[in-house]
Amino acid sequence: MRTLKDRSRLTTEKRNRRSLDIDRRSTLEIVEIINREDMQVAPAVAKERERIAAAADLIVKSFKRGGRLFYVGAGTSGRLGVLDASECPPTFGTRSFMVQGIIAGGARALRRAVEGAEDDAKAGARALDRRRIKPRDVVAGISACGLAPFVRGAMDRAKQVGAATIFVTCAPEARKLLRADVVINPVPGAEVLAGSTRMKAGTATKLVLNTLTTAAMIRCGKAYGNLMVDVSAGSEKLRDRAERIVMAATGVSRARARRLLKESRGRAKVAIVMQVRKMSSNAAGKLLKQAGGSLRSAVENEPR
Repeated sequence: MRTLKDRSRLTTEKRNRRSLDIDRRSTLEIVEIINREDMQVAPAVAKERERIAAAADLIVKSFKRGGRLFYVGAGTSGRLGVLDASECPPTFGTRSFMVQGIIAGGARALRRAVEGAEDDAKAGARALDRRRIKPRDVVAGISACGLAPFVRGAMDRAKQVGAATIFVTCAPEARKLLRADVVINPVPGAEVLAGSTRMKAGTATKLVLNTLTTAAMIRCGKAYGNLMVDVSAGSEKLRDRAERIVMAATGVSRARARRLLKESRGRAKVAIVMQVRKMSSNAAGKLLKQAGGSLRSAVENEPR
């Protein structure tokens, strides 16, 4: 890491020539500058699509072996990991332990900065030790600059255990120094405010994490077409969504969808199989299990 001691050389720390006089601009001009810079984010992520796909395949392989995905980050990167992890249970019906976010400084760092927490490499390793990391797990380190010791400590521990590793960074200067099975390196360029990686780097990171879990969950059978059929209907909004999912997948009325969901205890997948296969909730559940949780296989293949 000696070659990166001078952080000013990092893309994530450089001054952006297009915003040098931003403090002299009107509010509208400031907004326009930020918006123009944000337009660089999606193309930067698109350039990493093959590596994102490779990382998603690692996650799928882990899930199918009973493994877990751990996001590890500090500051904005850590918060984004926790956010993506927390949204998997309601969206895909996963258990809370399947995707976990670890942030330097612990839970209190979600609300306010915990200065210095990211500098403790041993703490990163201990965080994984507390979760009893296994070889079948995947650890995704997230660090905009690629240098956070907390993250690198966790990655080193993951390597020692034999877990698969992914690293997400927006600094091309750090890429060749990172030890991971897959390094995802979108480069949206220098920030509007030098070093404020909560902006373009943060947006790029969120796009990558959203894509990783969504692609992995789809490959694990948690979607039918573009319907999130494993949605956990724990609120009025999600109950309404579950009803609409059943209606879209089967063509039944709202009233019929509601009855199917009641009989299936709110499980949209089971409700759909019940309607398509004309079977009870228990039978539909067993058929889904035989199909490995794949709704498409359960409704399109002949039952055994």
